[in-house]
Amino acid sequence: MRRCVWATAEGRSATRRPGVGLLTIITAVLVAGCTATSNGRTGEPTTAVSSATPETITTPGHPLDVDSPVPVPQTGAYVGAWVAPTVPQYTAQDRIAAVDAFERQLHRPLDIVHTYRKWDDPTFSDAELEFIRDGETLLYSWAGTDTRTIASGQQDAAIRQRADDIREMGSPILLEWRWEMDRPNLQPEVWSAADYVAAWKHIREIFNQEGVTNAAWVWCPTSDGFANGTAPAYYPGDSEVDWVCVDAYPDDPSQSMVELLRPFLQWAAGHPKPIIIGEYGVPRSIDGEQRAVWLRAAAQMFRANPQIKAVSYFDGDPAQHKPARSWSFTDDPVALAAFAEMANDPYFNPDNRQGPP
Repeated sequence: MRRCVWATAEGRSATRRPGVGLLTIITAVLVAGCTATSNGRTGEPTTAVSSATPETITTPGHPLDVDSPVPVPQTGAYVGAWVAPTVPQYTAQDRIAAVDAFERQLHRPLDIVHTYRKWDDPTFSDAELEFIRDGETLLYSWAGTDTRTIASGQQDAAIRQRADDIREMGSPILLEWRWEMDRPNLQPEVWSAADYVAAWKHIREIFNQEGVTNAAWVWCPTSDGFANGTAPAYYPGDSEVDWVCVDAYPDDPSQSMVELLRPFLQWAAGHPKPIIIGEYGVPRSIDGEQRAVWLRAAAQMFRANPQIKAVSYFDGDPAQHKPARSWSFTDDPVALAAFAEMANDPYFNPDNRQGPP
């Protein structure tokens, strides 16, 4: 019908300047979703699924800063996904076909298509340009290089070229430079929080010099980084960020989205920015009914916090990961139906996007 991008472990592992708001307070009641049964994949017992439900969530005490090139919905939240083709070495057409098929299963177009680009990749693939032409917004995750070479100016030509390409493309995108920068395995590249912030500000300054006005800057650590307190040090500051973000995956299915997001949301309530959940998933190591319980509880969590303005699922199974670290909906119509249920709730379709693409 219509519409390459790389996906590796990095892919898993898119008006006002008000003051600081109130802290988010989340109270949860843990509800056992299921008891242990065979998971249908490994023959081993599954872990009971938690469907923790938020009881009370307070939002920032000031209006959100909605001065973003990508419009922030007044109510509700956009739905997006990274959709991995099932073939190991895929082309742009395979990528397009995978997104087309996913949207047909949802019975609606995605608001956001997540994509990943290496530092030296061409700025856009044919698939990404097709998604843009079809009206989707890109959540454009651009892998970093050594932060110190960036801050020193050694990468200026590459940054300037990317800035020019994004400006010339014209459509608004959610630009997520070096997501999950707080991961320990990225330290040889990121160095320190101070180095990361210096690199971020240097990149953004070059984009400003090149007149780029269609990139909404998305800052996206891991939920673990908020749980252990390391992520906030990497924040470049409210004046440097348009959307705040987090990637959130359960260590096991008994860990709910409520538990995963609580530390992040407590931090984010002090920064009146729209939130995007950049990546999340529920593992294939449990059966579809239990995955559906988890997904519906996650949707409740998103809806309970109106600061969350977009969510993007990771529909992929990285080759090096086992089922406990794989998240696709392939061959799992029950879990897919639960995600589609959220996607077709008017709250999660603020632009009223209708029908198959």
